[in-house]
Parts: sequence; C-alpha cells; structure tokens
Amino acid sequence: MIRLRFLNKRVFVFLLTIPVMFSLAGTGCSKKAPKYPEDHARFQRIVQAIKALETAYVNQDASGFQELLLPLENLDRLEANVREDFATFSSIQLNLTIDRMVIDGDRISSFVSWQGNWERTPQESSAQASGHGILLWSGNQVILLRRVEGDLPFGVTHRLNFPS
Repeated sequence: MIRLRFLNKRVFVFLLTIPVMFSLAGTGCSKKAPKYPEDHARFQRIVQAIKALETAYVNQDASGFQELLLPLENLDRLEANVREDFATFSSIQLNLTIDRMVIDGDRISSFVSWQGNWERTPQESSAQASGHGILLWSGNQVILLRRVEGDLPFGVTHRLNFPS
C-alpha cells in the first residue's frame, strides 16, 4: 500500500506539470517585436525595392524600372539593355531570390539568384536562363539602385544573342 501511494504521488506531480509545460510552450511561440524596429523597417523597404524591380521588369514597365535607379551614368547602359529586352520579348517571367544582404551604413548589397523565361512570341520557343548577381542599393528611407554586379537577368537580349 505504501508503494501505491508513492506511485500515485508521482503520477499526481506529473499531471500537475503538464499544464505548466503547455502554458510555457505557448508563450515561446508568440511573435516578438523586432529588437531594432528602425533597422527592420529599412530591411523591409530594401526587400520591397527588390520586388518592385522584379515586378517592373516582368511587367515591362520602363518608367517603373527607371524610378528605382539612381540617376548615374553607370546605370544608363543597364536601362538601355532593359528597354531592349522589353522591345525584344512579348513575355518575361523572372524569379529573383535574395540569398544574402549586407547593410553597411548607406551602402546595401543584396546578393540574389534568379531564373527566368523570355518569350518573343507565343509561337516561338522560349529562352531560359539563370544566374547570380549583386544589386547594390543606396538610401535609408528611399532605396535606389546604384550599381549591379555579376550575372543578372537585365539585358538578356545580348546574353542570349537575340536580335532586337
């Protein structure tokens, strides 16, 4: 009989700990506010700028694409290449994925991988390509592209040797 009381006491203690464990587990899954809300908001603006660049390119929106660029000479060629893509292809599909981002003061480096599909006409076969590159941004409240490096999809007309 003593043994039975001891066993019951153990079971009783165990049963009491279950609700405590579940209540603690529930608080661990709650959503926390960002530790640095201003930095988090800036990070979100950068992600939005990358998505806006992708959307403007896919929708063949030259003015929307241009709005995301700083007015610099080194981006004139990029803009011209993008306009050639728009003139060459009737349909563009692109998926940009952010692999890594480095923010150092006003300088932002977003390392991206991409894959896309370019179609001249629905009757012709489409061209597919993929690669990796770096989108270099600048800004805090307004995020604008200042330079590109690596293998990016903009200007694919020249890469795939399509006559414009």
